Amino acid sequence: MFHLTTGALINNVSLSLQDCIQLNQYKLKSEIGKAMKLVSKKRLMKQCGFPRRPPPRGPKAAQGEQPKILGPLERVYQEIAILKKLDHVNIVKLVEVLDDPAEDNLHMVFELMRKGPVMEVPSDKPLSEEQARQYFRDVILGIEYLHYQKIVHRDIKPSNLLLGDDGHVKIADFGVSNQFEGSDALLSGTAGTPAFMALDVWAMGVTLYCFVYGKCPFIDDYILALHNKIRTKPVEFPESPEVSEELRTLILRMLDKNPDTRITLPEIKMDQWVTRRGTDPLPLEEEHCTVVEVTEEDIQNSVKFVPSLSAVILVKAMLRKRSFSNPFECPSRREERSMSAPGSLLMDSWPFRPSLKLHPSLRKSSTGDSPREGELEDLHEDEPSS
Repeated sequence: MFHLTTGALINNVSLSLQDCIQLNQYKLKSEIGKAMKLVSKKRLMKQCGFPRRPPPRGPKAAQGEQPKILGPLERVYQEIAILKKLDHVNIVKLVEVLDDPAEDNLHMVFELMRKGPVMEVPSDKPLSEEQARQYFRDVILGIEYLHYQKIVHRDIKPSNLLLGDDGHVKIADFGVSNQFEGSDALLSGTAGTPAFMALDVWAMGVTLYCFVYGKCPFIDDYILALHNKIRTKPVEFPESPEVSEELRTLILRMLDKNPDTRITLPEIKMDQWVTRRGTDPLPLEEEHCTVVEVTEEDIQNSVKFVPSLSAVILVKAMLRKRSFSNPFECPSRREERSMSAPGSLLMDSWPFRPSLKLHPSLRKSSTGDSPREGELEDLHEDEPSS
């Protein structure tokens, strides 16, 4: 099942007409689904900046072939196409991206995870060390898969780690324009370690600390003071709950303030605490990671353009009532208006006009036996494109 937007779109859900309105394979519901993320198209295009080449992928990368230069909008669509093709047990699936051309927001529709985040922070009931290990191993594999696709998350935290029905963790809320590439993404003095990867490792360290202590390692009411603590204060461990020395050592290595000496993801995979001293190793990168490749067709179909959702709701309500009158107009006002056509509030200001096919019985005829004005005997919508 998947949730969507303001009038949230929900796929494959059995709901009554009183609860929602059908829109092709989607349903419009009054509540906003938890799996919907709104992102600004203007902000994305600004982040993408000047036209540039995307990072090489798959066989093209091995052959040294240079991909064509993409403009900001094309780059956004390419990255969305890549995100939609991500397929990993520890990554929340991006189902669809909807774009209302009249609005700035893109509506990113993610797989719905009913159980929600693994934990809330702060919490008086942190995870046990064994439970934290199980969840953290899932996080490691999910992040390794994203990094393999040249995608950085940038916002790893417990609220973005969702629990699946199988008890495993899936990483959510990764965004567009989070690809790293070229020399700009490398730390000076390192053997090709992308700087953004070090950021994800730091966030994973904070997350692991939250798992076992129920709070963040650095806390302050003021953002500048918090930044100063992060920059200058050492990590402190509460006396309770008691955790193993191996776990404390791993957290300290992940929260190393120097990114040049901070532990790397491959090293975390081999860590004694993570692998139970080597008795439970994680799968190799090549065993669970395959590079995602996108075609021109994938890029062209990466975003589905939809009309204004508010307008769609009105059209669907009118179809349901089999009338072109305003379905949300109060009775007293409806009596003052002709039922033969919608008022200017409904149609004149709409950003689009619905494409409808009238049944022959509704067309003008010489016999004069047409249906009553304002009533629709049989109204057919255009078939949705596959």
